[in-house]
Amino acid sequence: QVQLVESGGGLVQAGGSLRLSCTASGSISSIYVMGWYRQAPGKQRELVARITLGDDINYADSVKGRFTISRDNSKNTLTLQMNSLKPEDTAVYFCAAGRPGRGGWSWDYWGQGTQVTVSS
Repeated sequence: QVQLVESGGGLVQAGGSLRLSCTASGSISSIYVMGWYRQAPGKQRELVARITLGDDINYADSVKGRFTISRDNSKNTLTLQMNSLKPEDTAVYFCAAGRPGRGGWSWDYWGQGTQVTVSS
């Protein structure tokens, strides 16, 4: 069992920056991949960025060049640095972690979410 807790959400003006953090506890050794999802009202949940145990990183096209995902050496913390924020980035952001699974991995653990609001 893994527990994930997000922090760092808040209100920021367009063009500003926020940094989200996720702290993992429990069976940390079971984690293969960690990532950030977001969900805005009226939209489906989307994967913003993820990083695997082998340091393979992928970003959604909408955030490339603006967001940076990283983790520490112990792989128990995850960070999303968000720059040049836009109103369309407004959403609840969820930290997620997964184990190897069919077709790659499965997203087995989820944080409660943290609200990010970008005003214009």
